[in-house]
Amino acid sequence: MKHKKTNAMRMLERQGIAYQMNRYEVTDTHIDGEHVAEMIGVEPSHVFKTLVLENANHAHFVFVIPVNQTLDMKKAAQAVREKKLHLLPLEQLKQVTGYIRGGCSPIGMKSKLPTIIDATATGYEMIYVSGGERGLQIQIEVSDLIQAIQAEVSDVSQR
Repeated sequence: MKHKKTNAMRMLERQGIAYQMNRYEVTDTHIDGEHVAEMIGVEPSHVFKTLVLENANHAHFVFVIPVNQTLDMKKAAQAVREKKLHLLPLEQLKQVTGYIRGGCSPIGMKSKLPTIIDATATGYEMIYVSGGERGLQIQIEVSDLIQAIQAEVSDVSQR
C-alpha cells in the first residue's frame, strides 16, 4: 500500500536528509509515547514527543523531549528566555502547527517556530520523532534533526 508523504518527509527530502519510516497501527484512542515505543520495538528513551507551548502574548515554542520524561516548565521558559509558558490548548494545535495530536512532528510545521530539543537526545546517534501523522515515526540522526529544524539543544526534561 502506497502512503502519502507528510510535510515532515517532504521537508527532509528537500534538504537531502536521510530518514527511516516506522509505521504502526492506530485506533481512535490516544496512544501514549511509551506504547508507541513498544509498538515500533525501541526503548522509550529513544522516542521523542513534540510539545507546543505558548507565552502570555501567544508566541509559540516547540519542545522535543523523550516520551518517558516530562517537560520541566521552568527550564523550558529559561531556554527560550521567557518568564512563563503554558501548553498550547489542544484545539489550537492544528491551526498553529498543521498537525494533530499524536501526529505532531517537529519537522515541517506550518511556520518556523523556535524549537528546543532536550539534551538527552545528544546521547544517541538516532532518535524517533513523529512523522507528521498518527501511526508514523521517523528515525533520524540527531545531528540531522537539529540541522533540519534549526533547533537548539537544552536540558528541559525531567523524569
